[in-house]
Amino acid sequence: QVELVESGGGSVQPGGSLRLSCALSVWINSDYCMGWFRQVPGKEREGVASFDTAGHSNYADSVKGRFTISKDNAGNTLYLQMNSLKPEDTAVYYCAARGRCVDPVRVHAPSSMLYWGQGTQVTVSS
Repeated sequence: QVELVESGGGSVQPGGSLRLSCALSVWINSDYCMGWFRQVPGKEREGVASFDTAGHSNYADSVKGRFTISKDNAGNTLYLQMNSLKPEDTAVYYCAARGRCVDPVRVHAPSSMLYWGQGTQVTVSS
C-alpha cells in the first residue's frame, strides 16, 4: 500500500505560478511509475505529466512548456511546477503511483494508476 498526500494548491491569477508537492509513504526509486492528474467537475480525469521507471517524463500537450514534473530521488516527494497558468488549468490536481512501467511516449492513463492522493484544488482566476 502506498499513501500519497498532495499540497501546494491555491488560487493564483492568470500568468502566475504554483508548485505542487506530493509526499509518498515509500522511497521514490525505480520501482514506481508516478504522475500528476487533474479533474474538473463533470469531466473525466486527465493525465498532466508522468514519469515511468526508466526515467522518461511525458506531458499533456496542453501543459507542455509550462509545467515541469520532477522528483526527489533521495527522498519521497514528487513535484509539479506550474508556470504561466491559465484559467483552463483550474482543477483538482491529484498525484498517483503504480508499479514499474515503461512508456517513453505518453502520459500514464488515469485508469492504469493504483494509488491516489486526496487531491489539491488549483484555481486560476483574475
